[in-house]
Parts: sequence; structure tokens; C-alpha cells
Amino acid sequence: MSGMQDYSSRISDPNSRKMGTFSYLPQLTPEELRKQVEYIVSKGWNPAIEHTEPENMRSNYWYMWKLPMFGETDVDAIFQEIEMCKTANPGNHVRLVGYDNFKQTQGTSMVVYRADMSASA
Repeated sequence: MSGMQDYSSRISDPNSRKMGTFSYLPQLTPEELRKQVEYIVSKGWNPAIEHTEPENMRSNYWYMWKLPMFGETDVDAIFQEIEMCKTANPGNHVRLVGYDNFKQTQGTSMVVYRADMSASA
């Protein structure tokens, strides 16, 4: 299968690690990320922001940044919380989760900020 691409992601190389579906794609532009947040809001999902240290990113546990933003429909307010989380935790990765109330599960989850790994090395 010549069309398949091998991603050289290795546990020994933190910069190569993939974190979810979007991490296999080119970095989302601000406009593309905004569309993803708008999608979360349009589905009625509750946004929540989480963060973790780069060395713990493969763990199932990420720290919750405040409580989920129950019923939040203002995309700019969601981005403001993401920025506050990044500022308060500059060395951490940050992800956005959209919780689906009806299915009682995550509707989506994506890393929205990846900390600079070269600064900690």
C-alpha cells in the first residue's frame, strides 16, 4: 500500500507524539479552530478546558481548568478561557472537550495548544 504514510511517533521523542485525530493533520489555523468551537456550541455540547504537563500527555488524566462551561454559547468566551488556561499553565498542553449531555460522554476532544517542548529540554 504505497498510499499509506508512516508517522514516526515515538514515546522516546515527546515532540513526535500524537494527541488525538487532529494531531495527524497540519496545525489548525485560528479560523479552522474557531469553526470547531462553533461546531461544539451548535451541537449544544458543554465546553470544558483541560491541561497537563507534556510528559503526562499520554495519561488518561488531564487537569480540569475550572468547571465545564455549562450552556456556554459565546465562542469568544470559550477562547478567552483557553487563553487564561495557557497563561496560567505556560508549560502545559491545553485541550478542549465538548461534553454531550444526552449521551453522557465526550462528543469531541482536541488539543488546542501544544506547549513548546524544546524550551523544557
